[in-house]
Amino acid sequence: MLNLPNLLTLSRIFIIPIVIGLFYWDSPTTRWVMVGLFTIACITDFFDGYLARRSNQVSSFGRFLDPIADKLLIAALLLMLVGFERMTVWTYPAAVIILMRELSVSGLREFLAQAQVSVPVTSLAKWKTTLQMITLGFLIVGRDAPNWIPAQMIGEIGLWLAAVLTLITGYDYFKAGLKHMREPGPENAVSADEKIAE
Repeated sequence: MLNLPNLLTLSRIFIIPIVIGLFYWDSPTTRWVMVGLFTIACITDFFDGYLARRSNQVSSFGRFLDPIADKLLIAALLLMLVGFERMTVWTYPAAVIILMRELSVSGLREFLAQAQVSVPVTSLAKWKTTLQMITLGFLIVGRDAPNWIPAQMIGEIGLWLAAVLTLITGYDYFKAGLKHMREPGPENAVSADEKIAE
């Protein structure tokens, strides 16, 4: 499991608490350090999959961990940006949409995994993640960007565009999974709650 692609994915998770900690020492310097660390995390998101395919090291662990690492990174930053009032109120609904979609799709993936149904990541979903990451970079630096770059405005408009893509891709996933949800389960199937109760 600990091949290079998976280590890159794990490094993305390890970066999260460092970036979160820097929110408590807000300054122009720490904001740019955060952007640097966040950029490194985004780069690993590209290279882990690329290296896994090129070196034929695609693993079940990697397929499981990669989307989780993305969702943890994005969710943590959205929560911190809202909590530290680094976004205007009118952008909060976009953040909520993104968080709700990510949680819902994760639940759908878990359900389909139990049904032994694979849910591949679509090209549009990859663009959605890319837009989210670019947008969050602008929001992290915020007012400390150079005067000629309206980073806050770019970030907030970008977040709404990402929220729209989030809804579209979420709908695509649920439409693909709906036919499997309609399939009757085996007569002797026992739910997870019943198993716990036993």
